[in-house]
Amino acid sequence: MTDPDVSCRIRDELAWRRTALANERTLLAYARTALAMAAGGATMMKFFGGPAWTLLGAAVCTGGVLVGITGAVRYGRVRRELAGDAGRPSER
Repeated sequence: MTDPDVSCRIRDELAWRRTALANERTLLAYARTALAMAAGGATMMKFFGGPAWTLLGAAVCTGGVLVGITGAVRYGRVRRELAGDAGRPSER
């Protein structure tokens, strides 16, 4: 049988790693969304005529940039919180 203390440490370490990987996946989702919004906005400005489409395209591009910044800030905040986590299991 395994020692319950060892299995708890392993479980906690794996949970910590899952959380760190989930944070990275979330950053990638933010980046993908930001890129899609910026590309969509640029397409609106380039291929659809008129000031309304240009204004809408610029707004969508700006929204894409804001989504990217939001994702980066969120990722950094969670990463710092995980790095400073006193409850993280020790490396052994």
